[in-house]
Amino acid sequence: MDVFRPNLSGQDGTGILRPLDPRLQPTPDYGTLGPGSDLAPAPVSGSSDSDRRTVSNLPLLHIGAMMAGIGLAVAVSSAGGINAVWGKLSTPFSLRKDLGVSSALPSDRDLDRQKPQKQAEILLERAMARSDGATAQIEARVDAWRGQLQWDAQLGELTTAALNSNDRSVRDSAIEVQLAAYGVTQSESTVEALVRQAASSDHAQKIWAFWTLGLLANRGVGTDRVVQVLSAHLKNDRGSDKASEDARRWAVESLAVVGTTPTIAPLLEAMHDDPSPIVRERAACSLAESGMLSHHQRLIAVPQLIDYSDDPALDAQTHAWAFQALGDITRQRLPNDSAAWRNWYQNNSANN
Repeated sequence: MDVFRPNLSGQDGTGILRPLDPRLQPTPDYGTLGPGSDLAPAPVSGSSDSDRRTVSNLPLLHIGAMMAGIGLAVAVSSAGGINAVWGKLSTPFSLRKDLGVSSALPSDRDLDRQKPQKQAEILLERAMARSDGATAQIEARVDAWRGQLQWDAQLGELTTAALNSNDRSVRDSAIEVQLAAYGVTQSESTVEALVRQAASSDHAQKIWAFWTLGLLANRGVGTDRVVQVLSAHLKNDRGSDKASEDARRWAVESLAVVGTTPTIAPLLEAMHDDPSPIVRERAACSLAESGMLSHHQRLIAVPQLIDYSDDPALDAQTHAWAFQALGDITRQRLPNDSAAWRNWYQNNSANN
């Protein structure tokens, strides 16, 4: 796949951070994003009714990785549309197992002989296989990889799978590799440039900016500012057109990858108030399983989710998502009955 390679700043000389290949679409929760394309992005195709599905047992953080990187911007045409890509890389409310890797992994000496691209691929595979020291090696090498990696399908798949890991250190490594592959500098000035880009009328630029802001905020760069920007977008852009809906969905995915407690309130608000069932579902998934929130943080959402489960202002599907989220967070298998969940919470909240 012929992908434009970004320079060290992740910019193209105009001060704009550009998504990579317009043939590839960001993949939520963890997605596939990247800077730098001189090709015009393809239009975003509409969402089919099948995307407004009920909760199903499919791979989670595929969420593209679900987070593997919005990097590649609006991919839609040759991939069969945004939903085709999304369907491959992520699925709501489901746990994805780490990819198995060959036992015949190169030695460290062999690894040093490899080019940065191959080093990143090998170490991500080792990390997912729980190989001792793999995540530490990624941390030690990632700065040297910046500007030396090409964001391609292989790296996208690996970071997607790593973002799907139930090991937090593996997910952290995936984010670091993504940022290195994007050529994005982890600085406040980069955050401000991306905040400006997030206001772009170009849909591909906007959603790539959202995702990259989420990655940076997860690394502790401009975190409060990023949460403010993403939350404001969710609240202020309630358009019914497909581009607005898709942008809000990506704002949700990006908040999920930030992984801080202040993201819980805007995710709950989106689940309750957003006019799009797709956005409401993604918010529910972000609270329940996807993204970078810890189990303790997710428990904070439980009382509100119980209220949502029988809120007359919400439709039956959103009630079902609330129950699914409650089960995923608490690991309890209670009936879809609000009174049963309230009783359980009253009896167990002191232990949570």
